[in-house]
Amino acid sequence: MPAKKFEIAYNILFAIAFPLILCYKKIEPILSTNLLIAFLEMSTIQITKRSIDQLPHPETGQTWHFDRDLKGFGVCVGRKTKSYFAQRDIHGRTVRVTIGRHGPFTPQAARKRARDLLAQMASGQNPNHAKREARAKGITLAEAYQDYLEARKELRPSTRRDYDRVINTYLADWKRTPLVEITKDMVSQRHRQLGETTGAFTANSTMRVLRAIYNFARATHEHLPENPVSRLSQTRAWYREDRRRGMIRPHELATWYQAVMSLQSSVARDYLRLLLFTGLRRSEAASLRWDDVDLVGRTLTIRDTKNREPLVLPLSDFLLEMLAARHEEQPDSPWVFPGPGKSGHLSEPKTAVHQVAKSSGISFTPHDLRRTFLTTAEGLDIPAYQPVD
Repeated sequence: MPAKKFEIAYNILFAIAFPLILCYKKIEPILSTNLLIAFLEMSTIQITKRSIDQLPHPETGQTWHFDRDLKGFGVCVGRKTKSYFAQRDIHGRTVRVTIGRHGPFTPQAARKRARDLLAQMASGQNPNHAKREARAKGITLAEAYQDYLEARKELRPSTRRDYDRVINTYLADWKRTPLVEITKDMVSQRHRQLGETTGAFTANSTMRVLRAIYNFARATHEHLPENPVSRLSQTRAWYREDRRRGMIRPHELATWYQAVMSLQSSVARDYLRLLLFTGLRRSEAASLRWDDVDLVGRTLTIRDTKNREPLVLPLSDFLLEMLAARHEEQPDSPWVFPGPGKSGHLSEPKTAVHQVAKSSGISFTPHDLRRTFLTTAEGLDIPAYQPVD
């Protein structure tokens, strides 16, 4: 349609639509006002560099301007930017595709791109779907992991460290690999290699992390193929994990306790005793602050628990005396068990654990002390304050 005829048709349409909108306003004021605003904010212009440069930025919202010559080609003007777009109905639904900003794109280049896009849409193809597919095909494992961390801000620091170790150690050579290129065969081979070199637990944990990241990416990039880690379930290839059930048996406690009391480090000595007499997880005890210990009220509070619920424990006479002595020994530290590392508090005292095990002849881990406490409490019909791991 020639530009002059198009302008006449537009003016006729406006003359008809304007009174209809005002009439409809009596029935539905809010809707009619929105329709009127939308109608007024759309116009036809001859898209040139000069005409676009002269378009004013609205104080709020956006204004839409269509080209007089190429139907479906237009420019959107926002508060700070002006962007070209192509628009057409596909199967009864309006599809708009952004071409790019005015400036980096000239009107001539944008018009040429719009013709290509409109031709695709005329054949029933949605260019936006193609964009999403291309984006999904290009996302790497490292990028997907960063997206996952951004969305999962509630992850515990210890969990974040475990995930980082998996990505940077066992999947380091895949970090720059697009997710679509990680195949089921690659997963099976890597899982088998890790099982042979680092053990069943590490192999399974690595693939669980990969599965979680991939599932998250697939929820936002629908065109990704099936999660390749599914191969392990389909072929029943997951390694069987024999979880530790270690604990210090009742007849070993006296020998073990004597070895603990012979430790030179009062920090490690009191830390191990606190684990035994409270059943706390090692990280909960190691990061305990004096702000969370009430020596007057005879309680200690664990705020960062596994189930996210604060835990308040009563202090026995023995623990109260031990913690009071600790506070007198290091009154200036905010940590009950201070350490030399970046965190400021004790990390797992491997040296102390090794010394106790060597001296007593009893092999144990800090988590074994938690199981020892819980088993003893159950034997005395004392209900556990938390679910057993």
